[in-house]
Amino acid sequence: MQKTVLGIFAHPDDAEMLCAGTLSLLKGVGWSVHIATLSPGDKGTAEYSKEEISSIRRKEARSAASLIDATYHCLEFEDAYILYDRESINRTTALVRKVKPAVVFTLPPSDYMVDHEMTSLLVRTACFCTGVKNMDIGEPPFEPVPWLYYSDPVEGKDTFGNHVKPSFYVDISSEMEIKTKMLECHESQRNWLREHHKMDNYIISMQKHSKERGDEAGTAYAEGFIQHLGHGYPQDNILREILPEYIMVNQP
Repeated sequence: MQKTVLGIFAHPDDAEMLCAGTLSLLKGVGWSVHIATLSPGDKGTAEYSKEEISSIRRKEARSAASLIDATYHCLEFEDAYILYDRESINRTTALVRKVKPAVVFTLPPSDYMVDHEMTSLLVRTACFCTGVKNMDIGEPPFEPVPWLYYSDPVEGKDTFGNHVKPSFYVDISSEMEIKTKMLECHESQRNWLREHHKMDNYIISMQKHSKERGDEAGTAYAEGFIQHLGHGYPQDNILREILPEYIMVNQP
């Protein structure tokens, strides 16, 4: 098994919000880490042009990834136009094939914005198609299908406001400092979130949610995940083998 993990999300700062602690833990036990976004975040601003904010946010994403010696990729789709179509499937699958991860993290199927939900669908298909030989997309196929994990939706709520219960937690108490520093790299988002989302401090928001998950798991801070267990995907939870002392399984 190649010890490579890919966190593939819609926008810069999604990974830092939702799974950076777990990525840092994996880096600490010898895994190669990649963070990808489908968009550079070209509409996440109230003050810059699309070109300006895209350049700023790519730099912020690279800076955040560098704190855990991770590689950053951007597929250059546009915010609000992340679509489940042929081109998007091919480009997302090509990235997964290029990186060849054993483990993939992405956004949940039900979240507050459609960009997140489309990303979830694209990554799900990309993982399933890693070994499809008749899908010629410029990167050779590989097997087996990666382990696929969905992060929490933002604020832990689905599109109807229902609380989403993770199937397991990762104790990230030891990684909260680096997770916070990674999110702090996304400086451009403070003014945008204050203007559009009415959130004055998204760092505190991230820490609050991590603490809430930690309270549920019986630790200081945690990240919650649900494993994709559909036909054709791995059925065992490989994270329990890789990070045994950090995994807490939710009781049904």
